[in-house]
Amino acid sequence: MQLYNTLSAKERARLIDNAGQHRLTLSFYKYAKIGNPQVFRDHLFITWQALDVLGRIYVAYEGVNAQLSLPADRFNEFKNHLDSIGFLKDVRLNIAVEQHNKSFLKLKVKVRKKIVADGLNDDTFDVTNKGIHLGAKAFNKLIEDESTVLVDMRNHYESEIGHFKNALTPDVDTFRESLDIIEADLKEHKETKKLVMYCTGGIRCEKASAYFKHKGFKNVYQLEGGIIEYTRQVKEQALENKFLGQNFVFDDRRAERISDDVIANCHQCGEPFDVHTNCANDACHLLFIQCDQCKKEMNNCCSTTCKEINALPYEEQKALRKGQGNSNDIFKKGRAGHLLYKKDLRNIFEVLKTNKK
Repeated sequence: MQLYNTLSAKERARLIDNAGQHRLTLSFYKYAKIGNPQVFRDHLFITWQALDVLGRIYVAYEGVNAQLSLPADRFNEFKNHLDSIGFLKDVRLNIAVEQHNKSFLKLKVKVRKKIVADGLNDDTFDVTNKGIHLGAKAFNKLIEDESTVLVDMRNHYESEIGHFKNALTPDVDTFRESLDIIEADLKEHKETKKLVMYCTGGIRCEKASAYFKHKGFKNVYQLEGGIIEYTRQVKEQALENKFLGQNFVFDDRRAERISDDVIANCHQCGEPFDVHTNCANDACHLLFIQCDQCKKEMNNCCSTTCKEINALPYEEQKALRKGQGNSNDIFKKGRAGHLLYKKDLRNIFEVLKTNKK
């Protein structure tokens, strides 16, 4: 039985166009104890492939994390399947703020050691002992409290284009880096401050809330459903939107516009801009912020060297890449030294001292 994706992204995109159906992009996660992740993974793949689900799904002993799209008219079938699985019954589904039929072009269901890589090897840590969940209204009220420390649990390239007002935005490339940094920088406030966290859809700050409780923080909260659910509640309840800019997402949309504020700058010229792109040179593929003018002048490349390489015939480019592997800059997300206007982030403790003066 076929348990893997067989179509290329181009072939899938063509099928989507020909189908002419509206697709729904959504995400969900659930921390739970899964006895056999491989069997569960195969079950999801077989069932969801039949429903024309596309996306990126991780399954582990600690639960499931799913980002996906499916035909809108098959949503009820999909929801019924989730409800037939005990620990996923009535799981919160985060419907994307901005929809796009081609947000995902393949179905990938993978077994991982963890659904959120945390670098932890502590058998006494209970990921289900989470902090207090906050809806948008309660969140808005709590972050105005002088005794609250609001922390963005996402990576630097995510918070660069959008974050909550006065949030601490750690200068990290990965979630696992942020845990020790935050604990160390806020250790003097474990009992005196209210630690409030947020992320894209809730999965990272839910694990973080459990971790910081495990480390002795007394008042730990998280924004339930993350920025995606916050945006939905703000609209439904006519609340003040305290998020500035765009919400970075890990699919072909790259971001969802939450407010009209543009808080980032083009990494090449410094003009206000907040749209990420990947360098057109396949040997680089660096993710960075590039305005329309620079995109035109640089042919969608991050440097003159990449521009020159990208102008070569395909076979010459391929020959240059042979045996070289991918540049580490791919994983640096805008940290390449030749980008003159990349954002410099201050140490979280320095921000804390500034905000609380």
